[in-house]
Parts: sequence; structure tokens; C-alpha cells
Amino acid sequence: MNTTQTLRGFATISYWAEDMEAASKWYAELLGIAPYFERSGPDGKLVYAEFRVGDYQHELGLINRKYAPPQATAGLGGSIMYWHVDDIDATVSRLKAMGAAEYEPIQHRGEGFITASVIDPFGNVLGIMYNQHYLDMLNFMKGDRNHDH
Repeated sequence: MNTTQTLRGFATISYWAEDMEAASKWYAELLGIAPYFERSGPDGKLVYAEFRVGDYQHELGLINRKYAPPQATAGLGGSIMYWHVDDIDATVSRLKAMGAAEYEPIQHRGEGFITASVIDPFGNVLGIMYNQHYLDMLNFMKGDRNHDH
């Protein structure tokens, strides 16, 4: 019997931008870190930048929009990937102050779950969420690592 899960964890999310220098600087300011990996194209201009983000060091990749898959739409997509934040009100305020536009206002989804999303200055939907379950699982994982087996 196969006990391996098909989807084992979040690996990378890709955001597209036409102005890669501006996008890389914007996300570096938002995240408080520089990209850990960058790649330039044949013309020497930045075409790709990667950031490691959060408790599990998930990967956020910025890619020049000219490398998007052929069927990719230039408009907003139908899926939203949410990043956990500890203070959703402060994060939404900061994102708006940095030039992001509201996509979905703050929504209380039930006890311990609050979501919102913005459109970054480059046309990508950035979802944020306060998620008590995320915190519970993080505490469980940290506690589990500290036990001898």
C-alpha cells in the first residue's frame, strides 16, 4: 500500500512581473530580506529572483512575465494562495501603503480564520490569512521535533 501523499507540501509559488528590478525590490522590502538566488537573461537584465519565506522556508519566485506559460492570462487568476500572517490588519495596511490594491477585503471566516488579498503593483494576487490551525500545526511540529523517538 502506498502511504506517500500525492501533494506533499508547498514548494514554490511564482509571481510574474514585467519590471523585474522593481518587483524584486518591492518584495525584498515587504519580506525584509534580499532574494537568495537571482538569474539574469542574455541581455544582463534580471529575469528571475527567489526568496525563502516563513517558518518552512517556502519559495516565492519572481519571473519575468515573458517566460509565462503560453496559456497564462495577463489578468488575475482564479486561485489564491494564502500566506499566514500574525496581524492581518497591520499587514493589509502595510501592503496598501506599499502600493498594493485591495482585491478581497478582510473577511472573518470563522473562529481563528481571517483572510484578505491584494493585487501587488505587478498584477499578482497576494493572499494573506490569519490561520489558527497554521499556528497549532507549527507548535505541534516544533514540539514533535524536540521529543526523542
